[in-house]
Amino acid sequence: MHRHQGRTRHDGGAWPASVPGPAAEGVPDPEARLDAGLPDLDWAVLPAGFRRTTYRVPSGVLAAIALGEPDGVPVVLVPGATGSKEDFVLMMPLLAAAGCHAISFDLAGQYESGGAGPENLVPPQPRYSYGLFVEDVLAVLGTVTAAAGRPVHVVGYSFAGTVAALALAARPELFASITLLSCPPLAGQAFRGVSRIGPATGLATGRVGAALMVWGIRRNFIPVPPGRLRFVRNRFTLTRRQSVRDIVALMKHTPDVAATLAAAPLPKLVAVGQHDLWPTTLHAAFARAAGARLAVYPGGHSPCETSPNQLSRDLLALISSG
Repeated sequence: MHRHQGRTRHDGGAWPASVPGPAAEGVPDPEARLDAGLPDLDWAVLPAGFRRTTYRVPSGVLAAIALGEPDGVPVVLVPGATGSKEDFVLMMPLLAAAGCHAISFDLAGQYESGGAGPENLVPPQPRYSYGLFVEDVLAVLGTVTAAAGRPVHVVGYSFAGTVAALALAARPELFASITLLSCPPLAGQAFRGVSRIGPATGLATGRVGAALMVWGIRRNFIPVPPGRLRFVRNRFTLTRRQSVRDIVALMKHTPDVAATLAAAPLPKLVAVGQHDLWPTTLHAAFARAAGARLAVYPGGHSPCETSPNQLSRDLLALISSG
């Protein structure tokens, strides 16, 4: 990733401050070259060395994967709506090679954690809520922290970025750093800022919004390679539709987490693709309000898939700064 700070865009605006990579302006970035040459994968097959495990949390049992030595620096990567732990399989070997113990898990209701849900809470609840997801994340972080004997570096992807920030507000002692990956940058009806379709999103219910989201992913409107498309289509057979509907409804009432983040005395990173759902200007404003550094990569909403080498480099730099 090149150093944008202090430059001017072609449209006359200022580039947001970004985390500087190791390459000077005009010098090829080795991580960017690696990302540009990423092959397609069979995402349903875990690479060698990964370990499958589970976490018992308030909503049920969450399926998880881990890579790296258990006594390594703990890093927990939390996927977002319609996602799964496999979204981080390109990053986790890079983190493990740097001495980290990388862990990821499916959110309740998603993919192989489809059996976890509000009916398992005490007392049972009718819907997935911010409270459910936050308590689940805290349960995982508590387990990881107890095993590691130190706080955790947390990455929250998209909707899970908001959940991670809420978890930080509740239990800051569990966090060593926080990275918000493609996190909604707006409080309230967060979809209102989505490029091109934002103004119309206020009219859609959670059910309609979820149906449109699933339909768009299945139709590959944001193109992904064949192996990736096959995997994301297949995992919908296990993902509970209610969880997607409820998450979409929750994102129309996104809490304002910027002040909480700004007050937290720990390393913070906002990481996004330059063609994310929300414009970079909104992410830059959110990063400033949160007191976080900003990293912008080529691609769209999924830098963990399209820029894993660059994102891992910057995440490791953040970890080292703590």
